[in-house]
Amino acid sequence: MAHGDAPMSSWFGPLDVDDPELFSAVRTPSRLWHGFLTARLMLALALLALQGVGQLLSQPLQIGVLVLGLGYLGATLGSRIAAADRPPAPVLGPHWLPTLGVDLLVFSLLQWWQPGNVNYTPLLAMPVLMAAALGSRLLTLFTAAVGTLMLLAQAGVQQQQIGTDAASLFMQAGLTGSGYFVIGLLVHQLAQRLAREERLSHSNRMAARVQAQVNALVIDNLHDGLLVIDARETVRALNPAARELLGPQAQALVNGFWLGRNSDWQPLLQLARQTFSEHQPQVQDASLTLASQGSAQVHVRTRLTASSDPLAGNLCVMFLQDLRELEARLRTEKLAAMGRMSAAVAHEIRNPLAAIAQANALLEEDVQDPGQRRLVQMVQQNAQRLTRIVEDILDIARVQHQLPQPSAMALDEQVALVCHEWQRHAPQPRPLRLKLQAPEAWIAFDSEHLRRVLVNLLDNALRYQGPHPDSLQVSTGVEPHEGAWLQVWSDGPPMEASVERHLFEPFFSSESRSTGLGLYICRQLCERHGARIRYQRLPQPTARGPQAGNAFVLGFTPLAAPAAPSQLAFDTMRG
Repeated sequence: MAHGDAPMSSWFGPLDVDDPELFSAVRTPSRLWHGFLTARLMLALALLALQGVGQLLSQPLQIGVLVLGLGYLGATLGSRIAAADRPPAPVLGPHWLPTLGVDLLVFSLLQWWQPGNVNYTPLLAMPVLMAAALGSRLLTLFTAAVGTLMLLAQAGVQQQQIGTDAASLFMQAGLTGSGYFVIGLLVHQLAQRLAREERLSHSNRMAARVQAQVNALVIDNLHDGLLVIDARETVRALNPAARELLGPQAQALVNGFWLGRNSDWQPLLQLARQTFSEHQPQVQDASLTLASQGSAQVHVRTRLTASSDPLAGNLCVMFLQDLRELEARLRTEKLAAMGRMSAAVAHEIRNPLAAIAQANALLEEDVQDPGQRRLVQMVQQNAQRLTRIVEDILDIARVQHQLPQPSAMALDEQVALVCHEWQRHAPQPRPLRLKLQAPEAWIAFDSEHLRRVLVNLLDNALRYQGPHPDSLQVSTGVEPHEGAWLQVWSDGPPMEASVERHLFEPFFSSESRSTGLGLYICRQLCERHGARIRYQRLPQPTARGPQAGNAFVLGFTPLAAPAAPSQLAFDTMRG
C-alpha cells in the first residue's frame, strides 16, 4: 500500500483497516454478490428469449438447448431467492458449485450444443469475473482454468466430428482461455483494491466520528472559553465557557454570527484581525463584559489552523481565560502547598512549645526577683502567642479535612448565644449592639463552626472599632429572594485596596502580630456549609448619626423551619 493510502490515525490511537469488525460494516461485497446473482438471472432469461427469436426466424428447435435454458433459469432463480446477505467464503470450496459450477457447466454445454454459428464462448467470462470479484486468487485461477479446459475439450470434440484443422481450433481455445486468466487476475486486483479502499474509508469515517464526539465532549467541558473564527470574522463555533465570557448577548446566538456585532467584543475582533493579517499567534489581555459580573480582564491566546486547501481557508482558534479564575487557581495551589508545609511545621512546634510553657510555669513559682519575674512573664506571653499561631495553622488542616455536619438552628438564637458568651469571657467589658431581625430564620450550619466564624469576626472587628458603645454592631435579617444574612459591623477606618484584595487569603495580614488566618478560616467554614461571606464598606445608624464602617456579611442557604422558633426580645445589648 502506498504512503498516501495509510489509514487515518487519531490522537487516541490508529484504527486497523484489517479489523473484521470494520470489514463487516463494508457493503461493497454484498452489493456485488447480489448484482452477480441478478445478472445470472437476467442472462438465463436472455438465453430463453434467444430461443424464442430463433423460432420466429424459422430455425429448428433445439430441445436440449431449451431444456438446458429452462434448467439454468430455475437454478439462477433459486440462487437469487435463497441468497444470503453476504457472499460465500472467498476460498476455493464446494460452496461455489451452485453458482460458479453451474455457470461453467451450462455455458460449456451450450457451446457444445450450439445450433448453427452461435458462439457461447464469451459467456464463460461471467463465472471468471464472479470468482475474481468475490473470491480469492486461487478461486479465480481455478475458474479460469476450468473454463479453458472446457474450451480445449470442445475443440478436441469438434476436430473429431468435422475433421477441421486441429491447430487453429486449439489455438483459438488457448487464446480465449488466456484472456480469461488475464481478465480474472486484473479484475481480482481491482476488486481487492476496491475492498481495501472501502475499508480504509469506513475506518477513517469511524475515526473522524469518534474523535469529533470526544472533541465535542472535551471542548464543551473546558473551563476556558474557545472560539473558532474564519477569515470573514464569523464565529463558526464556541463552547459554553466562551458564551458565558461573552456575556448575555451570546447566550441565544447560533454559530455563524459576526464577532463585531457587539461593542464589548471589539478587543477580540481586533485580535482576530491581527492574527489573520500577520499569520502569527497572538497573546493579549483584553477587557470584556462578563455575564452578570461586570468588566473583567481576560487572557486571550490565538492560533491559526494550517490548511492545504486554499478554498477551505485558515481558521483562528481563540482561547479565553478569565484572569481572576487563573489567579485564583494559582493561588489555591500555592496556598495548598503552604498549608501542608505550615501544618507539618506547626505540629512539630507544638510539643516543644508545650514543654517550654510548662518549664516556664515551674520556673515562675521559684522566681522572686521582680526583674526575673518580668522575664518569665515575657516568656509566658510569647509562648501563648506561639500557641495561638500553632492552633490557627492546625485549624486550617482541620477545616480542610472535616466534613460538615450541619443541623437546623434558629439564626437569632444562636447569634445571641455566641455574642453573650464572647462578652462574658472577656477580661474587660466589650460594648456590643445586637439588632436581631430574623426571628423566624433557620439555617443549616454546624453550631460550633458558626461560633468560630462569629468569634473570629468579632475579634477582628474589636481591633479596629471606635470607642463608642455602638461602634460594634451585629445584625441579622432576611432578604425575600436571597435568604437569611448575618452582619458584623464596626466603625473602623476603610481598608486599603491592596489589603481588601487579599482579605480572605491565608497568612496575609496588615498587622505584624497577626497570623492572617482568621478570615481565611471563616471563608473555608462558610463555603463548606454552602454559605457566602463578603466584605463591604457600609453605613449604619448610630447615636452620632449614620456612620460608614467595615461590614462582613454572611449569606446563608434558605432553610425551612422544622418548628416554630422561640420569639427573641433582644433589641440592644450593652456590655
